[in-house]
Amino acid sequence: MEDLVIGVVAFLATVLAVSVAARRVRISAPLALVVVGVAGSYVPFVHAPELAPELILVVALPPLLYASAITSSLVDFRRQLSSIGWLSVGLVIFTTFGVGTVVHYLLGIAWAPALALGAVVAPPDAVAATAVARTIGLPRRVVTLLEGESLVNDATALVSLRTAVAAMGAAVTVGEVGRDFAVAVIVAVLVGLTVALVVSWVFRRASFTSTSTALSLMTPFLAFVPAEHLHGSGVLAVVVAGLVLGHKSPAIQSGEVRLAQRINWTTIQFILENSVFLLVGLQFRQIVSNATGTDLTWTQVAGVCAATLGTVIVLRVVWLLATRLLVHLGPRKQTMTTNETLVVSWAGMRGVVTLAAALTLPTQTPYRAVLILCAFTVTLGTLLIQGLTLPWLALRLGVHGPDAREDALQEAALYRRAFAAGMEATVAAARPGDEETVERLQELGERRVNGIWERLGHPEGETPAAAYRRLRSIGLEAERAEVLTLRDAGEADHHVVREVLAALDIEEAGLARLHEADEQTSTDPLRPRLRSAPCEHLADAHAVVVPLTPGICAECQAEGLTPVHLRLCLECGHVGCCDSSAGRHATKHFEETGHPVMRSIEPGEDWRWCYVDEVLGAGEE
Repeated sequence: MEDLVIGVVAFLATVLAVSVAARRVRISAPLALVVVGVAGSYVPFVHAPELAPELILVVALPPLLYASAITSSLVDFRRQLSSIGWLSVGLVIFTTFGVGTVVHYLLGIAWAPALALGAVVAPPDAVAATAVARTIGLPRRVVTLLEGESLVNDATALVSLRTAVAAMGAAVTVGEVGRDFAVAVIVAVLVGLTVALVVSWVFRRASFTSTSTALSLMTPFLAFVPAEHLHGSGVLAVVVAGLVLGHKSPAIQSGEVRLAQRINWTTIQFILENSVFLLVGLQFRQIVSNATGTDLTWTQVAGVCAATLGTVIVLRVVWLLATRLLVHLGPRKQTMTTNETLVVSWAGMRGVVTLAAALTLPTQTPYRAVLILCAFTVTLGTLLIQGLTLPWLALRLGVHGPDAREDALQEAALYRRAFAAGMEATVAAARPGDEETVERLQELGERRVNGIWERLGHPEGETPAAAYRRLRSIGLEAERAEVLTLRDAGEADHHVVREVLAALDIEEAGLARLHEADEQTSTDPLRPRLRSAPCEHLADAHAVVVPLTPGICAECQAEGLTPVHLRLCLECGHVGCCDSSAGRHATKHFEETGHPVMRSIEPGEDWRWCYVDEVLGAGEE
């Protein structure tokens, strides 16, 4: 028992150390863990635990998929359903038959086991692809596409594998294959929706955070097991349940419950996804050893493995380029650019599902050990070749994520709309004597909105929001120290101390998030993806207006104030300071003149704002 505990602790310590190191050197943690695992498999005193397929496909895969699904956007998933379908169904089937054909002729085995290997290596990994995508900062619509593909393609691959394995023992017709696939999908969707409906009903009535969290941890298995029992796709049922519950969560759960579940699922996802990649690497020596017991020479084995890897990589590129005009993204069904297509075609890293699925091949499968080695070669090869070169390719092709200031711009607009709705409800519910409270709430909300606007531009010196965070952080540190002093002196009950410290921790976490957002603000030109004229005022506004006082706010200069950001009236050319500035002269100019549209004249920014409709518009070239 002691040896088991020591082994588990050493394993998890390795996972933590390698993951932290990978983050510091900005490489993919799954890639680093697989490489460390391969090296560790040849260390004499390292005893690699056996990788049981059930451990991955039944125990680890459902919670991993669920954790990804509940943080994915159901709206974006539905919007990109066509493109996700082309990749998660069409590409998987295309790869299955392509690899199956190559292996069939190279090894001379029957079609069924050859296609089984094709199904095994067909699905890219949910963790590996998106981990690399987020690390290098790909466009969000591309990341959403990769996430959607990796959430659904496991279902297609595992159903295809099940069919191929069944064909090894009996003849299977095309009609039976189509029927089984349709049944697997329909059953999975029905089970996933049913589980989501039942769990959401319980969530609405669960008053304790621990109860809701425990149910959340059970949910992926509540969806997986019945779907598999009814001959459906368990992984697809988990994805459906996760997408629906993630979408409904803000409306059916309290903020405290959502925060607790987010922390728990983040921790579980981190441990599981990183542990399985290290576990995969540790299998390398045994897999290679098993592959030597066949009548094939090492040259033949290496040739089959290399051919399988090359086929997997090439087929993805061919499929993406061939179907590019059919794969649409975004609310206006925009076709992916050629550069985006190339990046997506190169983001085909395989992972733990590929190896786990290979281990489920029946023992009587011809050249089973070689087929498993082929699956491992594809996993390791795609992680090394594509995982290491994808950042370079994205950089060379100019495919990158949104400017951090674009996020701030949209966050400010969204929060302003939400704040306006909140204040309207607050005023309507106010009672006589609440005037002072309403005024304080109005001031607090405006300060939050202005703090987001302050992330934009390039102000000289410290912004008001940054000054507030700096001073409040100092105050929080002093408050915590005082609470701990009173605790140590025995002057306060432990329960009360814990509640006070929890409140301080939540406030500190909020300040840390805002500080991190400020640090991510880019100095590149801001060109947000916004509609140019979402209202009639923005549509009618002048494209170019000469500033009356270029580079300065005349009112601030006259009053001895320092502006934070400058805004230009697109009606008369007046230059005024933003709402974070003490003078708020741009807004005062609108209130005095009624000129509805202004634009930012900060370096590299050309977004516009309508005061009347309170909407953003993109700048005009």
